[in-house]
Amino acid sequence: MLLNCDLGESFGAWTMGMDEQVMPFIDQANIACGFHAGDPVTIQRTVCLALQNGVALGAHPSYPDLQGFGRRSMVLQPEEITAMVSYQIGALSHIAACQGGLVSYVKPHGALYNNMMRDEAILESILEALRCSPYDLALMAMSTADNSQLKSLCGKYGVPLILEAFADRAYDEQGFLVPRTQPDAVHKDSAAIVEQARRLATGTPLRSISGKPLRLEADSLCVHGDNPDSIAAVEAIRKALKDTH
Repeated sequence: MLLNCDLGESFGAWTMGMDEQVMPFIDQANIACGFHAGDPVTIQRTVCLALQNGVALGAHPSYPDLQGFGRRSMVLQPEEITAMVSYQIGALSHIAACQGGLVSYVKPHGALYNNMMRDEAILESILEALRCSPYDLALMAMSTADNSQLKSLCGKYGVPLILEAFADRAYDEQGFLVPRTQPDAVHKDSAAIVEQARRLATGTPLRSISGKPLRLEADSLCVHGDNPDSIAAVEAIRKALKDTH
């Protein structure tokens, strides 16, 4: 089980996250591309930090929504979504190439990520951007109780799929994340987060928000590193995953 984290989300004089502290514990860095967070210098620094730690580079594109941190949906035509995602991949890929790195996957951010999981047209628009890219790019997408349609569409476009799960979020019976606006949507207790990570890594069913068992297939586990407690949780998760082998 790989660990991934959303990084490079500082902007100008505003600092977001503890990128230097979390980077040694992860395998994949989802780097903001400037549309929801990040600026050219931040992107370059994040790429360099990832390369220094042997961490894979991933593009983290979003809707153009700096004020809303990419968490607000936008109504766009398919060609607009394809071009928007291509634009952000291109920016990160060029900066990465200048540092001797290569972007290997794409994980959409925020509202774009959630929308692609429920709207096939949006997902296909994103897959089209990956299919047309000169780079070999995989799509990182949320694992749910039924991944058959997601796998089928990725196969149609010839795009490898990385299934992602979350250690600190509650799930409904279909395997979708419980909205943050609902009670108990985010796990706060570090022991519970580590236990959920262990269950995901070993294929042990989780308990959905309704209490029913939920089994999720996952290749990568999303972790967060925006405060000291989350850094400690990531370190504990890394140790727990090593102990499962």
